[in-house]
Amino acid sequence: MHSFRWMTGIIISGLAIAATTAKGPVDPGVRQGTSNAGQPLPGLTADEMAFFQDGLARFQEVEVVTGGTNNGLGPRFNGNQCALCHMQPAIGGSSPQMNPSLGLATLQGAKNTVPWFLYAKGPIREARFKKNPDGTVDGGVHAIFTITGRTDATGCDLAQPDFGHPGNPITGLGGNPNLSFRIATPVFGLGLIESIPDSAILANNAEDSDSKRRAGISGHPNAHISGVANHSANDGTITRFGWKAQNKSLLIFAGEAYNVEMGITNELFPQERDYTQGCIYNATPEDALNFTPTGGQNGSPAPYTAVPSDIEVFANFMRMLAPPSPAPDTDSTVRGHDLFSRIGCAYCHTPTLNTAKAISSGGAKVPSAALSNQPVHLYSDLLVHHMGKNLGDGISQGGAGPDEFRTAPLWGVGQRYFFLHDGRTSNLVEAIYAHRSWHSEANRVVDRFRRLKTSEQQDVINFLRGL
Repeated sequence: MHSFRWMTGIIISGLAIAATTAKGPVDPGVRQGTSNAGQPLPGLTADEMAFFQDGLARFQEVEVVTGGTNNGLGPRFNGNQCALCHMQPAIGGSSPQMNPSLGLATLQGAKNTVPWFLYAKGPIREARFKKNPDGTVDGGVHAIFTITGRTDATGCDLAQPDFGHPGNPITGLGGNPNLSFRIATPVFGLGLIESIPDSAILANNAEDSDSKRRAGISGHPNAHISGVANHSANDGTITRFGWKAQNKSLLIFAGEAYNVEMGITNELFPQERDYTQGCIYNATPEDALNFTPTGGQNGSPAPYTAVPSDIEVFANFMRMLAPPSPAPDTDSTVRGHDLFSRIGCAYCHTPTLNTAKAISSGGAKVPSAALSNQPVHLYSDLLVHHMGKNLGDGISQGGAGPDEFRTAPLWGVGQRYFFLHDGRTSNLVEAIYAHRSWHSEANRVVDRFRRLKTSEQQDVINFLRGL
């Protein structure tokens, strides 16, 4: 990483405003103070709030293999609770400053080793292999840990994947070239994103098309049919969740993560990912709708929130989780906002889209006031774009190719520790420069950023850290 020397700096309303140096702009670091992150959407009904609170509790539950109330972990896994990867600056966020996944290697007697790309002060990463040993395309997640040796998994004997020769543990770069990494995306405000109609995304994509073209932005990446946004192969609607906009809905997003990251089968992903003899302990799917729920107190009936499966509850929690609030404006951040748009960052990082009428759960008969007809200040167009050779991960998902990624929503970026799909940097200045690469759509915009005065560049950085 680059090293920058501070000359001066002040803190206004929890936002560190960095001054420039002779070497260029400075990332002031993670914004302190509150951002209302982790709170429910304003205007939830009593029923919606009950499901939000239940989801918040289940999001933090620690999963085990057998012998507990939350059975099903493994046989291969990356984490043992949703909140493990989503806790900065609050439940639902991204990787914390100190990596909590290292302790999973030996938890409850497990016999894993910590791979080189998991670093104590680095992000929680998942690993993918670009190709199989026979040269065919892989691209899937290879869970880092196994349940071998755990006291709740007697008799299981599984080896960890061979991740090949190591590279830089901080950046995750320079090791086995067949490896690719991802970090968790924050889940704040995802219900609002789910409620944005396709028509709004397509209209925004078409807006200022001449200016976007002159800036080198194609406006139609991740396409099954050339010239259009990525669509679901079945119903034709736009997919929008995940680093490559590969997932259609929050329910699919939750079900896949439960299976891939924790190894827990569910009604969307009902098969185990590894059927090694001696390592299967539970009937599948391990997570399902509760026909006969328990949990009432003093003999009372179980609450209705006990009926949905975990993945349905996770989806409801994410659906009703509010986005973080930005810091109060300063002169610098107001200038930075204007410059952000002027140089073209907003062509992809669209400041605001709007929701249509939306229902928070299938049981409702009227639209949710909290989700319907709301402005969504996400700073994303929800499409994927070519990011070039340096950021390409060699993985294709749906219509998104090896160097294509969804425009990352920037709300809450001021309180994140790690940036880019693999968490290779904690410095926003570096993250911006990394957008410039061979065949990247961001090249001309990054060049415009470089041509700004150093003080103007600093205003852009201060604006981003205020989000």
